[in-house]
Amino acid sequence: MPTTRIDSILTSRFRSWLGALVLCALVTLSTASVFAQSRTQVLQNPTSITSVPRNLLIQIVRAEDERRWDNDVRSLLSARSAVVRTRAALAAGRIGNEDSVADLIELLRRDDELRVRAMAAFALGEVESSLATDALIATLKDSEQPLLRARAIEALGKIAAALPKEQEARARELAGTIVDALSLEGSRPSAPDKFTVLLGLTATLRAKPATAGPVVAKFSHYTDPRIRADVGNTLARLRLKDGNEYLRKLLQTDPDPVVRANAARVLGATEDKPSFDALDQALKDADSRVRVSAIRALAALKVHEPRVANALALKGCQRLLLKTGKMLYHERDAECLELVTALGRVFQGTNDETQFYSVDQHWRWDFRAPPPELEIALARISPSKFLANLGDEATAKRKVQREILTDWQSASSLAQGLGEVAALPESTKDRKQLVEKAEALLRAMLDYRNSGLNINSMEAGYAVPDVLRALAAFKPRDLDEVLRKHLKETDVIIRATAAELLGGLPLDSTNTEALSDALKVALRDKESNDAALGIIDALAKQKNRNANLAIQPALASSDHLIRRKAVASLKATGAGDFSSRIGTAQTRNTTPDYERAISRIGKTVRATVLTTKGPFTIELLPEEAPLNVDNFVQLAKRGYFNGIMFHRVVPNFVIQGGDPRGDGNGGPGYSIRCEINEVPYDRGTVGMALSGKDTGGSQWFVTHAPQPHLDGGYTVFGKVISGMEVVDNIVRGDVIRSIAVKEAVKPTGRAQGRRR
Repeated sequence: MPTTRIDSILTSRFRSWLGALVLCALVTLSTASVFAQSRTQVLQNPTSITSVPRNLLIQIVRAEDERRWDNDVRSLLSARSAVVRTRAALAAGRIGNEDSVADLIELLRRDDELRVRAMAAFALGEVESSLATDALIATLKDSEQPLLRARAIEALGKIAAALPKEQEARARELAGTIVDALSLEGSRPSAPDKFTVLLGLTATLRAKPATAGPVVAKFSHYTDPRIRADVGNTLARLRLKDGNEYLRKLLQTDPDPVVRANAARVLGATEDKPSFDALDQALKDADSRVRVSAIRALAALKVHEPRVANALALKGCQRLLLKTGKMLYHERDAECLELVTALGRVFQGTNDETQFYSVDQHWRWDFRAPPPELEIALARISPSKFLANLGDEATAKRKVQREILTDWQSASSLAQGLGEVAALPESTKDRKQLVEKAEALLRAMLDYRNSGLNINSMEAGYAVPDVLRALAAFKPRDLDEVLRKHLKETDVIIRATAAELLGGLPLDSTNTEALSDALKVALRDKESNDAALGIIDALAKQKNRNANLAIQPALASSDHLIRRKAVASLKATGAGDFSSRIGTAQTRNTTPDYERAISRIGKTVRATVLTTKGPFTIELLPEEAPLNVDNFVQLAKRGYFNGIMFHRVVPNFVIQGGDPRGDGNGGPGYSIRCEINEVPYDRGTVGMALSGKDTGGSQWFVTHAPQPHLDGGYTVFGKVISGMEVVDNIVRGDVIRSIAVKEAVKPTGRAQGRRR
């Protein structure tokens, strides 16, 4: 019995051990189907895995969030699954560590999966390292695959734009390569590849080659409207006039409104005077994007003022509202803002009383605060009348101080108008008196705390950055003293602005010392790093040993962005290479956060944004940007966006909201990392607003039209799928009432389009 008992136990244990061994072997085989293979062989994809396993995806997303490039991520570039290799390559691009370049080049050259090689090229463009240029140029010249050529030319454009001044010769070489490749694409006997042409045009505007004009203009004759539109975008941004004669025709006859709008942009950017009649007719175009571009272009032509003025006046600000028994011009019309700006430019310095009165009266009836466009236009047309309207010295001083205490937005607009007085030509009548009065009023605004007015305002400081910039335009002798004083303010944006302006002044040891002291305080800021980043920039411009020593404590900051800024600044000033101090980013996210973010992949996630103009719906893209989507969803669910206005609206470009301050500088008190992806900025694309890499938070924007220059630079995390007419009608000051998010499982078999 005892022997039998022992035998039985041993047999049972053997079976358990054998089962565990088999299971282990199966797991090993399964893992081997995903993980590394020999790097001496051509990389292959013998598996049928269609998505990245959940545990690996969490590992990848965490590494991206921490900006951590190590063997955990590098090993995935050798995975047997092409899906895993592709996703790991994207991660390498997002992390941006130059140590990944050799591994990405290996994928680009040797992987047998086209999709993997294309992603490697995309990632090399995101890393922006000159070490990748030879491999990308070889791919561009030798590859027969259009997708590879497209991604290679895109990457070369990003690298060329990022090269420092000391590598200017290399940048010109890359620019020439891009133009040659675009020219070759256009001369193919068969139709050129659309994707390559589009990415080539964007690469051209980034690289800014001197010889690009004729090559780019040639594509304006193509039948594809998107190519014609991107041609206009490239020519406008580079101010190239090679295709102007044909663009005049496109402005009048092209069926696509984006093409017409971009044609108008080029004609204005190049000051094409023969296009006056075509632009005049474009003011009557059915599409507002074309009308806005025509207004801007007419103001830029610099033809005889009455001719332009008559054209703009006939266009007029005709949208009237009936309100409380009065006929009011609709202040909330973006085209009216463009008209006001244009009239200010056309009649600058003319002292034309008719135009001054016309602009002034069209807006003073409104109950809302005047926008900066109005104050700037009035100051340009007649600075003497603009200042006279504020009253005598004592009255004006009291008025501007009351303004900053009661309505910071109105005060900010007024400050921008006062700043225009600094640019008056020396020949201007009574220039000295006008300049003295404007400068005195700006100083009074800065001294609002000593106004004697019994008004408690928590937001008055929001206007101070614009007041400081306006005062700096006058170049007063004591500007550095004023700025040093504002380096001690509690508001981080005021300190950041003061530092920025100090950085533009001549080198001064007193300023260096003040900036050094201010940085010590800024490094202790909890909710914002704006002041610290601005001060480091300003110290770097001092270019002296004391400034470099002052920057070095920032290398120990817990903020990844501050460490990165300090390293870049010290390297630029020749103080040494401290790249090893950048390290990884300290993240707010935990494993449950990553799990929640990636759990939305495969689901339909939609956000309905209810605004004062109506609703529009965004389809969020968790697969492309899981953490950016999760951040947006979490903020929306807690009502963060409710009551926040769209603080920035640029017609035919974007609407932007999500800033609780309302001045474009606010956020949730933390930063999130970019998740750059391949989704293009077409019409209705939703992106994360930034003030630099990895500075996203709560501000987001929606595009009115394709904006290819944003591709690969700002995280796309959604697409407007309904209500674009609402987006088109939103103007600065419109408010987000609420955002409701709904998540649901996608219907089986739904098409998953990703590219244009």
